Amino acid sequence: MKLSKKGEYALRSLINLGIAAEVGRSLVQVAELAENEQLPAKFLEQIMQLLKEAGLVESERGKFGGYRLAKPTKKITIGEVVRLIDGPLAPIGCVSQSAYEKCTCPDEAHCGLRMLMLDVRNAIAGILDRYTLADVVEVTLRKLRRDGLPLPFSPEADAASTAPRVSARLARKQAHRAAKPRLDATAGALHELLGDYTI
Repeated sequence: MKLSKKGEYALRSLINLGIAAEVGRSLVQVAELAENEQLPAKFLEQIMQLLKEAGLVESERGKFGGYRLAKPTKKITIGEVVRLIDGPLAPIGCVSQSAYEKCTCPDEAHCGLRMLMLDVRNAIAGILDRYTLADVVEVTLRKLRRDGLPLPFSPEADAASTAPRVSARLARKQAHRAAKPRLDATAGALHELLGDYTI
């Protein structure tokens, strides 16, 4: 399974809407979401419409309108969002729970590849379905506070936003250059930050 750009942008936007709700912002405009995460606004608008149709966000029109989550962050699993945007989690069709497709293997019941891919599918689903948007928002806020950074969509962040900004293209280029070539095995260990979660 590889998360598409559309799936990544949807999750990042939902996380930001969760953060906005935590800091007391009732609505966030697409332009703000796009600027905060340096995403293409037109593409993000299409994604937000899809999330709205799925009942994950709701919107208000007008000059001061925008988007907010349609249900509590604890009720939105990461797996639900990934399936909505990118489809089944299974690496091959014959192990999919929601979109099963017969494969070309003559003996599916004894196929070693199928058994392996079923374990892969179950591991991915186990993680993505265990964590909710609330978990990811919590750990994001915890790390921002730990590092002394202003929380997105808070009054402190609004004050900091008056500083000159670099273009999204330049920021991506700088981030790519500064990125570590490989992730530390514990860098994404969400379970270590959120407590006793094990597969």
